[in-house]
Amino acid sequence: MSSLAVKVDRYGGFMIVRLSVVDQSPIPAGYTAAQALANTIDLAQRCEAFGYHRYWLAEHHSSNALAGSAPEILIGRVAASTSHIRVGSGGVMLTHYSSYKVAEQFAMLEALFPGRIDLGLGRAPGSDQVTAAALAKGPGALSAEHYPAQVIELANYLQDRPDQSGPFRGVRATPTNGIPPQLWILASSSGSASIAAHLGLPLVWAEFIAQHDGAPIVDAYRREFQPSELCPEPRVMLATTAIAADTEEHASYLATSVKRWRLLGLQGPIPEPTDADAPLTTNPLHVTPRPTKPLLSGTATHVRDELEQLAERYQTEDVFVITITHDHQARVRSYELLAQAFQLTNRSAA
Repeated sequence: MSSLAVKVDRYGGFMIVRLSVVDQSPIPAGYTAAQALANTIDLAQRCEAFGYHRYWLAEHHSSNALAGSAPEILIGRVAASTSHIRVGSGGVMLTHYSSYKVAEQFAMLEALFPGRIDLGLGRAPGSDQVTAAALAKGPGALSAEHYPAQVIELANYLQDRPDQSGPFRGVRATPTNGIPPQLWILASSSGSASIAAHLGLPLVWAEFIAQHDGAPIVDAYRREFQPSELCPEPRVMLATTAIAADTEEHASYLATSVKRWRLLGLQGPIPEPTDADAPLTTNPLHVTPRPTKPLLSGTATHVRDELEQLAERYQTEDVFVITITHDHQARVRSYELLAQAFQLTNRSAA
């Protein structure tokens, strides 16, 4: 079962075919990380029932706002708690780790949940620089310029193609499954998108964190794409933030949590929402606020239309939605409303 559907030209516009989830496992103020992870399991089960196509888990370290530090573990827990939704990483920050170890982790996940596992890769630290240094401690630490070679090495391991020369010749990533998990490159810059194009791998454009207009970068990815056995033609998915509610006013109210969190430099747990007219932060200095990022909010119909315009701009029918609210039920409701607006359940049954 999946949320596949025939593309429909509604009112002469563009229609998203597959809607998916990226979950950063946010920790609301007043709650524990364990409760945040329990919310992740609950949300995954709900989103599967709503008709979402993929459920990806993010990687962040040394954070008291986001609980998802080990997607390779959380993927197994989510997959075991669901039955058919694709589950993956959004993403594994490969420069911290051995390509071989990541290959074995995801080969194991694919063996346990065949046909359901995605491996999204990123090269960002997913943390501050001190934490990144702690993750990299040891003789195997690699800098970012080694990332393309790591991706190639990882892909070879996943395809059961041992190196025939060098110190690791003959080493295989086990268990071998015949069909590897789907491999994706996450990008929020032209550098990562170019790596995806030249290695012949599908791309997820992270609109929700990108500092630059991504449409020209995605166009360049398509132009420069070099076909590979894993991906014979360019494939693009888009990831962005959105909050849907029953009314515009309530959506705006819920969105103040994310806005306050951003003004605080993404530090601390997710704050409670506040009245729209109240100051978004009590910090008079606004110390190190993060740059403004996209945040779609409103009724489900409004958010649907905005997402479809964004998808048309990037020429993709696959969109990931990242939703963060202080209240877990409001977050569940947001995904439910979008599923209804996109008629995901009807598509799943088709």
